[in-house]
Amino acid sequence: MTDTITFDWVRNFKLSAFILIAFSIFWIYFSRNLSSNIIDVVSAPREGFLAPDFTLNTLDGSQITLSTLRGKIVVINFWATWCPPCRAETPALQNSFEQYKDVDIVILGIDLANQDSIDNVKNFVRDFTLTYPILLDIEGKVANLYQNNALPSTYFVDREGIIRTIIIGGPMSETVIKSKIEALLKEEQ
Repeated sequence: MTDTITFDWVRNFKLSAFILIAFSIFWIYFSRNLSSNIIDVVSAPREGFLAPDFTLNTLDGSQITLSTLRGKIVVINFWATWCPPCRAETPALQNSFEQYKDVDIVILGIDLANQDSIDNVKNFVRDFTLTYPILLDIEGKVANLYQNNALPSTYFVDREGIIRTIIIGGPMSETVIKSKIEALLKEEQ
């Protein structure tokens, strides 16, 4: 009887060891492949790298695709109507747009419309007399693409489509906005 118990124990031990080793190999293989794919998908936009492309509808119903703006300096500003720092920096963005609109500078205001109402956005645009394009991120896809975790967030993109400066939080002053734009203009002369 002792031999049967010993044999069962050894057989169970071998089976358990085999299952453990097989599971370990499976886990190592799939977790390495899975983690490398996740890192590729979720790596946030960084300075010195190409700005992720997107297409969004504007408040007036037209569409803007970021990649079609190559050759221009682009300022991408994520905001929402309920965000106090966003409200505070909006006049500085509008003044900068007015000053630079004739020298191939584009300011894009991307409202997180998945967290806002279109009526609030329309009222905001009217109240601040905004003339730069306001894009609506209705599903939050572009905010996710840019891993936007704070409002406002602003990306200064050069003529080649490369992110040169990222400013998370605000409000930015008009001086800060213009200094970033001027630095990009000087670089490209």
